[in-house]
Amino acid sequence: MLVLSRHRDESIMIGDDVVITIVDIRGDKVRLGIEAPTDIPVHRQEVYEAIKRENERASKVNPNTTKDLGK
Repeated sequence: MLVLSRHRDESIMIGDDVVITIVDIRGDKVRLGIEAPTDIPVHRQEVYEAIKRENERASKVNPNTTKDLGK
């Protein structure tokens, strides 16, 4: 893991297209601004993990056990 120190209004570049800026620091919380192309999804880790779990669960559903709601 790379650890960097930044002050408010300073940024970090990831590649050529992603910019992470320190927007605010209050106590033990840091607010980040993230600029990234629309084709790069950006999520908080807990949201990303929930999406991943749901996708894995959905991929295990057997189509023969689901009801055809259209008929």
